[in-house]
Amino acid sequence: MEDGEDEAKKAQVIDARARNISHNVRCTECGSQSIEDSQADIAILLRKLIRDEICAGKSDKDIYKKLEDDFGETVLYTPKFDYQTAALWLSSLLVAGGAVGVWAFQRHRQKTNVHVMALNLVRGVPLTRNERATMLDLLTPPPSHQGTQGSPFSWWKKWRGK
Repeated sequence: MEDGEDEAKKAQVIDARARNISHNVRCTECGSQSIEDSQADIAILLRKLIRDEICAGKSDKDIYKKLEDDFGETVLYTPKFDYQTAALWLSSLLVAGGAVGVWAFQRHRQKTNVHVMALNLVRGVPLTRNERATMLDLLTPPPSHQGTQGSPFSWWKKWRGK
């Protein structure tokens, strides 16, 4: 009785490992599906190959390595990090860094008043706090009625009559 239970548990472990590996391997014929979800002939053969390798005692890492050697790195859904894939992995960081840089520049530009800076240069001494506040009150335009002043699409709203 125990032998039957052990065999059933062993079959369940093999099946679970094979499904896990199959979910992480791209079907070479379909391209958009894993070999677990695909019904293509090559996917069926690869699933059988994975089960045979597991039964032969190979580790998951060895099976992934064999698949990568036979079919190339694109067969795996998670490519490894190396010099060739560095741009792919780091592109999201570059885009996020660029967005933060643009945001910081816009924010800096909004806070910098060119007229006060020019007056500081002409006078040769920085303005006092009261002089600066008075200058900013004089040079800051009043807020617009619709709140669209300075918006990138304010010309469009004016043209449409809104």
